[in-house]
Parts: sequence; structure tokens; C-alpha cells
Amino acid sequence: MKTEGEACSGRESSCAFKLQWGGIGPLPVHGVPAVGSRAMHSAAPAQPRWHAVADERALQQAALEAILTSAAQAIAARGRFHIVLAGGNTPRAVYQRLRTASTDWSAWHIYFGDERCLPADDPERNSRMAADAWLDQVSIPTAQVHAIAGESGAVQAARSYAEVLHDVGEFDLVLLGLGEDGHTASLFPGREWGSASGSPDTLAVFDAPKPPPRRVSLSAARLARARQVLFLVGGDAKHRAVADWRAGKDIPARAVRPAAGVDVLLESGLLVSGGRRLNVVGSS
Repeated sequence: MKTEGEACSGRESSCAFKLQWGGIGPLPVHGVPAVGSRAMHSAAPAQPRWHAVADERALQQAALEAILTSAAQAIAARGRFHIVLAGGNTPRAVYQRLRTASTDWSAWHIYFGDERCLPADDPERNSRMAADAWLDQVSIPTAQVHAIAGESGAVQAARSYAEVLHDVGEFDLVLLGLGEDGHTASLFPGREWGSASGSPDTLAVFDAPKPPPRRVSLSAARLARARQVLFLVGGDAKHRAVADWRAGKDIPARAVRPAAGVDVLLESGLLVSGGRRLNVVGSS
């Protein structure tokens, strides 16, 4: 097995990296806040762990293995698996691989990190993408797939999803992506991230810098209330966001701060800056 920080080679093979687990803080207050200036962050948790793979295909395979390992551990320990899905092209490819996975689908409970306020069948909806790529192809009970009702508008959808999450404890696994500007879910630079203690579970977003402007997002605090948080980062356009994160800049992705830290699975080329490979162990 390769040590942490080494790039995995391989077409269908990937490196098996160790994922950290830990407890999270108390349940935040529910409700829908007005979106305003970003709150200050709480005390720093464990540092991110960076796991480099050779290319997009290896990233997809490593992500698949991480998801199925997390599911097996959760089902063995608690009889159910609560996972939060991300949108985007890299997760889509991972979801397609999950179609043929061997697992107890009846134990899976699906949630979403964010959603666009569009009609339910709009192909730009994260829930529609996940359904087409994976969920409609497996036997997860319909009642255990918890889509965000973005079609009802940002405020109502955020309120309704906060109610859905009210009795949900820690997620077992949260999947997140990283935007070119450092955003994750629908938490964008210069907007509210919901990272402070007592932040609500959900945020109504009215002015996202990417279309559509109206969205719903889980807050950074709620995304961090998980046993495991895994970022999937691929594509050359992510160089600046990765460099900013590793340089300690205050980007939205850094606001998701579970006590045990996060794991970042990324293509090794994103750790090269100015022709020089960055140190991948730990994080600044």
C-alpha cells in the first residue's frame, strides 16, 4: 500500500487510503437565516488529509471504494447508512459505478448537500442527476431518498429540509466537491456559510454567483456533523482553489470542519504549482 500523499497509479486500481473518524459537536438550531455577512469560524479542528491519485479514473475508483467501505462499516455497526450526495461531473461518474455495487441497498438513506431551485425534473437538479446516474437503477426504498424540494422556492425548501434533518443525527458520510472559486455545496465566497456555533441546518441562497441564483444548501456546520467528510476534486480548473485551500485562505471549503478533519481525494496534478510538486502530507 502506498503511504499517504503518494499518487496512486492505475486504470481501475486505486490506492486504499485510511479515512479518519470522530465525534462532532451539538446539533445546530434549525430554521432559515437571512443570508448576510459570513460568520466567524470556531476553534480549528484536525487538519485536512490529502490523498493524491493519478487521474480522474483512479479518483472515481478510489471514491467508489471509500463509499462502499463506509457503507459496510455503518451497516455493520448501526444497521443503516446515511450518506449526503454532492453534485457535479466527478460524483456523477462515481454514482454510475455504484449501479453494480454489491451492498444492502435497503439500509441506505440518501440526502443532498445542496440543490438548485428548479423544477423537480430539471436535468440541472442534483437529485435528478443522481437518480439518472444511479438511484433509479438500484433498490433503495423511495422513502429513504430525501431530495430537497427546490421547486418550492429557496425559503420553503430550506425550511422543509430542516424538518427532514431534525431527527437525523450524524451523517455517516458526506461527499463534497470543490468549485473553481473554492465553493462547496452552495456555499459561495462572500456569502453566509453557516459555520458558527448554533448555525441552522439549512440555508436559503438567493444570490449565488453561478446560475441559478436561488438555491438551498446544508450549512457548513451541518455538513460537518458527520463521521466522515470526503471531498472529491478533479479537473485542471481546480488548481487555484486547491492552492488557496492549502495556503490557508478562507474559502468556503475550509468552513466544513468536523472535529476529526476532512479527507480530500484529488488528482495528483492539482498538487503541482509552478512546476513544483507541493508537499501533500497534512495541510497548512
